[in-house]
Amino acid sequence: MLSPLAAEPGFHPGKVDVLVYVLAGVGLLVATIALSNQSGRTFTSAIVYLALGAVAAVVIPLVGGTPFDPIEDAAVLEHLTEVVVIIALFGTGLAVDRALHWRAWSHALRLLLIAMPLTIAAVTLWGWGAMGLSLGAALMLGGAAAPTDPVLAGDLGIGPPGEPDDEDTSFALTAEAGFNDGLAYPFVLAGIMLAHHGDDGNVLTWIAGDVLWAILVGVVVGYFIGRYAAALVRRARDRGYMQEYFDAWVGIGVVLTVYGLTEIADAYGFIAAFTAGIGFRRYERGHDMQQGTHRGASIFERLGELAVVLFVASMLTIDGLGTPGVAGWALVLLIIFVLRPAAGLIALIGTNLPWRERVFAAFFGVRGVGSLFYASVVVTSESLPEQEAAVVLWTVVVLAAVSIVVHGLAGEPAKRRLQKPAVTGGVG
Repeated sequence: MLSPLAAEPGFHPGKVDVLVYVLAGVGLLVATIALSNQSGRTFTSAIVYLALGAVAAVVIPLVGGTPFDPIEDAAVLEHLTEVVVIIALFGTGLAVDRALHWRAWSHALRLLLIAMPLTIAAVTLWGWGAMGLSLGAALMLGGAAAPTDPVLAGDLGIGPPGEPDDEDTSFALTAEAGFNDGLAYPFVLAGIMLAHHGDDGNVLTWIAGDVLWAILVGVVVGYFIGRYAAALVRRARDRGYMQEYFDAWVGIGVVLTVYGLTEIADAYGFIAAFTAGIGFRRYERGHDMQQGTHRGASIFERLGELAVVLFVASMLTIDGLGTPGVAGWALVLLIIFVLRPAAGLIALIGTNLPWRERVFAAFFGVRGVGSLFYASVVVTSESLPEQEAAVVLWTVVVLAAVSIVVHGLAGEPAKRRLQKPAVTGGVG
């Protein structure tokens, strides 16, 4: 008897569902070419992935396939973006060499403590007043739209371990992206609490649990486990228990462990993933395992970026893109061209950065994988009516896509302009 899994005799066209393999294969080949040629060019690999995914969004229905749906498949999007973000955050932490004191981190902390809350407040007000969302949904949108992206902002930030990170603007963007994926979580949770009419707790429990405990534990657990893991790996390497060839896998094991333990402690695993990278790096900067570990995290991060952008772009539809409405599309443009730049410039008032460096740091708040994670959390939390959840998610999808294009095209020219000697002194 013929197995139901076996092919029937004769010639029969294959299932269109296997187009996902074709898309993945073509995507990897295109990614290899794009990554090999993007240095110094006025485009990024993410723009190429976005275009390829958009083509897939058109082709899949034409050949009878069923594309993924961001609402129905929000859980898939949530877990995919979750893994990509934690690996990217660990790799970002590994690249940080600066001393851990206020002066060295002051610009990044200003962006985190001033620019991000200002952006969240502005987005929340627009979502509530102009888009007609409930206050809880608007706050969730503000939290999801706030974090800058450690994956897509990587080309604008500092380089791998051992390379100088003395450029204040590049370091500020890197450190900001490292922390704000976790710092956005309390605002999303506050939105969920509002949507449940406070049934999940009150302001005091939110401050004590979702802000103070979750952030502090995330920082401490991540940093010290990262250092301890580096010590174990170094001993294993030095005693011949671990081959250099497998350094690339070390970071993945470390960050998954750190993330899992931190989440068990009801703290923010995203923050722990970043501080674990910092702690791992600080155990011994000179050991050659640092380069291999960072290289492995970078490879997985790039693959994850490819997977997320292709996956999301392949889900684009006319109806979906219309879901945010005119007010939602206007918000996207406002965030990229007005709200984030204005909040960034306000945050950097009084610093010693030249004017054009302030503008660079304020404008290049790239939105992407982290925002998509929070948008999918909004859907899977089931705290909003389906229509409101769809508006939040699709607004963030549009925001990520537009940000990839705008910041991707502007990044290289802006970097070249920033590196040119100023004709006159910067504004103090």
